[in-house]
Amino acid sequence: MKKLRRIGILTGGGDCPGLNAVIRAVVHTAVREFGIQVFGIQDGFLGLVSHTVKRLELEHVSGILPRGGTILGSSNRDDPFRFPVLGKNGEQEYHDLSAKAQVTIEENKLDALITVGGDGTQTIASKLSQQYQIPVIGVPKTIDNDIGGTDVTFGFDTALNVATMALDNLHSTAESHHRLMILEVMGRYAGWIALSAGIAGGGDVILIPEIPFQLDKIGKKISDRQRSGKRFSLIVVAEGAHFEDGQMVYSRTVADANDPVRLGGIAQVLGQRIEAVMSMETRYTILGHLQRGGSPTPFDRILATRFGYHAVQEAAKGNFGVMVGLHGTEITPVSLQDAVAAPRRVTRDHPLVKTASAVGTSFGV
Repeated sequence: MKKLRRIGILTGGGDCPGLNAVIRAVVHTAVREFGIQVFGIQDGFLGLVSHTVKRLELEHVSGILPRGGTILGSSNRDDPFRFPVLGKNGEQEYHDLSAKAQVTIEENKLDALITVGGDGTQTIASKLSQQYQIPVIGVPKTIDNDIGGTDVTFGFDTALNVATMALDNLHSTAESHHRLMILEVMGRYAGWIALSAGIAGGGDVILIPEIPFQLDKIGKKISDRQRSGKRFSLIVVAEGAHFEDGQMVYSRTVADANDPVRLGGIAQVLGQRIEAVMSMETRYTILGHLQRGGSPTPFDRILATRFGYHAVQEAAKGNFGVMVGLHGTEITPVSLQDAVAAPRRVTRDHPLVKTASAVGTSFGV
């Protein structure tokens, strides 16, 4: 087996608390334990296409553990297999520039590539691995917690803490003013943040993409609370949640992104529909990107550090085409292809759904 001398690392997709902890762990493990040089690729896969690479020494990662975001920068719209470029007529076109990514790796003499990102990032990494035989190891990152091949992704716990704190704050004002308060959280097509925050924050109604809801069922829950003397209610709704007879609500589309759909606005639509049929004052809050920023929680710092450490360990073993994942309490590798084969979604019979239902939470069904 060829001895590793130089490895690259990139952070792709949306930013997320814990990215810097991974970078720090990779650099320290590679340099201290194996004498491997580490090179940071800037702005995700854009750096591979544009040949933007810099050496990372121990001093470059000093003090970054508690910092949110990523010192390498990130991008969720620069897929090298479908790279946006301006055509001769000034209109945007999409070209396959993946060969440039291979050239960047070859010219920098990188023996392996660590890709830190969500399902989009790992799908691209898997294609690079298969098409160009690039030695790749994935590290799962997303606040949405929707990647297969791992029980939990780093970033999720921090986002959950932000959402739960917001729900706690809304609880007091809802109770004071006898209102219905709706909190919209992120998650794309998965309901993990809404489900977990709803349980942690005592949400009366939890609405997630995996369980389409009915307005009359929500109304019944609110009415039942009013009859029992509860003059306020809290609803936690995932941005991808939708009525049983309707579509997801889009805020806009971004043509050159890996996922062009930008979800958002279901809280406002839901609030208007509820007010139209019930005499209860309604307010909504869209938490948005607050969930993706800030300092990572201790759990995310530890998990991200463990992921970074194990990614280098797998690289040193020559075990490529894999993603490191948390399974129970252990970090173990899984096939990168298997990890991106199917997203991780909430099932109707999931223990958390059963738990929430058992304590009286409504899912609008």
